[in-house]
Amino acid sequence: MSTISLKSVSKSFGSVDIIRNVDLEIADGEFVVFVGPSGCGKSTLLRLIAGLVPVSAGDIDIDGEDMTEVPASKRGIAIVFQSYALYPHMTIARNIGFALETSGIGREAIRTKVEQVAATLKIGHLLDRLPRELSGGQRQRVAIGRALVRQPKVFLFDEPLSNLDTDLRSEMRVEIARLHEDLKTTMVYVTHDQVEAMTLADRIVVLNEGRIEQVGTPQELYHRPANRFVAGFIGSPRMNFLPVTAAKADDGWRLSGAGGLDLAIGAGASSPASVGIRPEALAIAGARQPARISGELLRAEDLGHEHLAYVRVAEDLVWTVRLSNHLALARGEKVGLTWSDDALFAFDGDGRRLVTSLARQAAA
Repeated sequence: MSTISLKSVSKSFGSVDIIRNVDLEIADGEFVVFVGPSGCGKSTLLRLIAGLVPVSAGDIDIDGEDMTEVPASKRGIAIVFQSYALYPHMTIARNIGFALETSGIGREAIRTKVEQVAATLKIGHLLDRLPRELSGGQRQRVAIGRALVRQPKVFLFDEPLSNLDTDLRSEMRVEIARLHEDLKTTMVYVTHDQVEAMTLADRIVVLNEGRIEQVGTPQELYHRPANRFVAGFIGSPRMNFLPVTAAKADDGWRLSGAGGLDLAIGAGASSPASVGIRPEALAIAGARQPARISGELLRAEDLGHEHLAYVRVAEDLVWTVRLSNHLALARGEKVGLTWSDDALFAFDGDGRRLVTSLARQAAA
C-alpha cells in the first residue's frame, strides 16, 4: 500500500506563501498529475512530498505513517528530475545501480537488478556506454531506471520530459504509462504540458497560486470544470470566453454580448458574467444553423489533420475555432459561428461555473 495524504500543508519562503493550506489524498497505485501555470507551486508541492523541502505547516503521511519530519532518504520514494543528473564518468550500468552499492547488496545481485530494470526500459544494449554516448530519450530512461532499481513505494516525476523534442516526448509518455501499468506503483507527476496530463493521469490536480482549484479525472476537468480558471487551463487550444450582460428572465437569464450574442439560459440565482465555448465545439453557421455570434476572420491555419480559424468577435477579443475541413473564406470576411446548446459554459462574477439547465444536460 502506497497512499499519500496531505493535510493542511503550507509552505512559505519568508513572507512569500508558495503552498497554501493544501489537502489531498492520493490512493495506492494511482497516477496523479500536478498541472498549473509557472509559479503556481506544483514543483514545490512535489518536493514537499519528497522531503527535499520542509513544510511550514501541516502533515504529510505516506502509507499511513507521518513523514512530515522524516528525511527524504527514509521516505521510500524515488524522484526523477527534469535534469538527468547522470554521472558522466560512470557507465550506464553503474549509473543505474550506484544507489545499491552503498546498501550492502552484493555485486551479482546488483547486476541482476540492473539488467532487469534495463530490460524493462529497453536499454539493455546500452549498459556499457557512457551518458555522453546516449540520446536525450535514452538518458531519461537511465534516470528512470536509477529510480526504478530502488523499488520505491512512490515515484515522483518533476517535468521529466521537458528537455526532449516532440517525438521523444510522445515516445516517453507511452513508456511511462506502460511502466505504471506494469508496476502499479503510486506515481505523482509534475508537468506544464496538458497532453501529458490528459493522457497519463488517473486524476489531475490543477494548482493556481499555491492552492488547489480542482481535482478530478481528465474527463471531469474537461467537461465539468469547477471554475473559469480550470476551464481555461484544461484544453488546447484554450476555451473561448466572452463577457456578457445578464438580464433576469422568467426561466433564467437573457444574455447579451459582443458579436451580436443574444442567448437565453436557465440558471439559478447567480448572475452569469461570462460564457465559454471550446474551439472544437464551434461550427461555421449556415442556412440550417443560424449564427449565434459573428466576427471577422483574421487568420486560418491548415495543420493537415485539423484547421484553426481565428475570428475577432470584439475589438480586443479573438476566438479560436477548430475545424475538420478547410475554411474557404478570405481574411477580413464576416464569419458566423454557432454551437450546440450543451457546449455552453457559464460563469459568475467570481469565476465559478454555474449549474445551468444546459450545463446539466452536458453533465448527464
